[in-house]
Amino acid sequence: MISPELEPRDTLRGNQPAQEKRRASREWRAFWKSPLARFGVAGLIFLVLFTFVGPLLYHVSAYQPNLLYTLNPPSAKFPLGTDSLGRDYLSRMMIGGQLSLEVGFAAAFMTTVIGVIYGLTAGLIGGALDSLMMRLVDIFIAIPSLFLLLFVDSVFRPNAVLLIIIIAVLSWFGVARLVRSEVLSLKRRDYVEAARALGASNWRIMIQHLLPNVMGVVIVNATFQVADAILTVAALSFLGLGLPPPTPNWGEMLSSSMSYMFQNAWWLIYPPGLAILIVELSVNFIGDALRQAFDPRLRKSA
Repeated sequence: MISPELEPRDTLRGNQPAQEKRRASREWRAFWKSPLARFGVAGLIFLVLFTFVGPLLYHVSAYQPNLLYTLNPPSAKFPLGTDSLGRDYLSRMMIGGQLSLEVGFAAAFMTTVIGVIYGLTAGLIGGALDSLMMRLVDIFIAIPSLFLLLFVDSVFRPNAVLLIIIIAVLSWFGVARLVRSEVLSLKRRDYVEAARALGASNWRIMIQHLLPNVMGVVIVNATFQVADAILTVAALSFLGLGLPPPTPNWGEMLSSSMSYMFQNAWWLIYPPGLAILIVELSVNFIGDALRQAFDPRLRKSA
């Protein structure tokens, strides 16, 4: 992803903190004015309420089979119908959404943290170590992701924590490259040179001067990482590489519903597919709105 050229945020002591606050306030106002941001936030709020608050109000087991009600269409008793084992589909949508969102956001967070630390370190130190670190990134990128996923799935029993780690391990390279490119540009600025001349350590320069200035890029990128992680969870489950049954998630539910496509069991297909579509659109809309708000060129052209 092409990183936006953010307005410089000189964080040396005494560099007009009031101006920094005004700039941040202006950017967030631009974000909230965006229709994309409003739609995205509304979509995420709806899904969070549906998946985390819904089970507190809808007390039906997502795991209890009932062979008397197999493949029942939506009704007053079963608002989203039942699956092939007679399990309530609405309850499974709620519980499955919890897992999909939790794994997606956690994997995106871990991906971002690893990528930021790696990219900051490589970009600030530079020289031979920077070249070595980026060649390692190239090697990791060259490893086929599907091969690694198949290997891990055959050796270990998949669980939520392992799934988060796998997604993060396969996704942090792009974040590292993005942050490194920003650091290579930022470390030539006057405020970084001044901090170095005053005897500031690399650690202090990284935390106090570089990290705040790359956060805009990082936040924007993190939203797209969330979307990618959730889609990866769904794709892995769809391919049978995700969490084993009976743990529901939207990808596994969508995969299972394919067996009943020709039995007119439409209520098994549309809910998980629509939920994945809503979360993907919501997160991507938020990312686009953040990019427009933080990028002065896009803000002026809007």
